[in-house]
Formats: sequence, C-alpha cells, structure tokens
Amino acid sequence: MICFCVPFPFLCDPRMVMKYNGNNIQVDAVGTEYADLQPNFTDDDRAFAYVRVQTGDELSIRAKFVLISWIGNNISTIKRAKMSTDKGFVKDVVRNFAIEMQTNEIHELDEDNVKTELRKAGGADYGDGSAKE
Repeated sequence: MICFCVPFPFLCDPRMVMKYNGNNIQVDAVGTEYADLQPNFTDDDRAFAYVRVQTGDELSIRAKFVLISWIGNNISTIKRAKMSTDKGFVKDVVRNFAIEMQTNEIHELDEDNVKTELRKAGGADYGDGSAKE
C-alpha cells in the first residue's frame, strides 16, 4: 500500500515534489519558485512533481499544472517498473494537470521547455495577432 502525506501548505504553493521513503511516497519539498524545482532531482532519485505554471498569450494568461515523473539514471530496473504502477496512485491524489512529463534529463525540466510543451498541448495560441519571428 502506498501512503501519501500531502500537507495543507501545498494548497498555496505552486510546486510540490514527492519522493519515496521506503515504500511510501511522501512530500519532500514545496515552494513558490520554479527555479527551486530542478535541484530536487538527481540520478539517484525517483520522484514525482506537481507544478503550477503561468502560461498563455498576451490576451489570456492562465495557470496550468504539470505532473512530472523523474527516474534517475542510477535507479534499478525493478524500481523503475514500480514507478509505473505507483504513478496510478499519484494520479488518484493529483488529478488536475494539463500535461504529464516523464524524464531523466534535467534540461527537459527547464521552465521554458515546460512552457513550450504546455503551449503545444493547449491548442490554439492566437496572441495579439502580430507576427512572431
């Protein structure tokens, strides 16, 4: 059985990182700055992150959520496989997200890259009608 410990302060924080403590998944870090997200992921970590990102165009700015699954390069095959089943439990807790990303490359978690992925998934992006180069 997977145990989740989600503190109420997360409701005000735009990012939450959940890591394994034995067989349990628990909140490891919460915060307000996206830049503080990446240091939580190393090659020896298995983690999930739930992140709020401001996105949109000049006419419509909105908040979107991203679910990130991180599997470090030094994680064994058995633990990698367990992550796929545990992700279902995480999705029972964090249900509202625009995109899901699974990675082991830290550069894929750059804020600009995440915003680009959100824009791709979001459909139309009209902007103010001016041409962009």
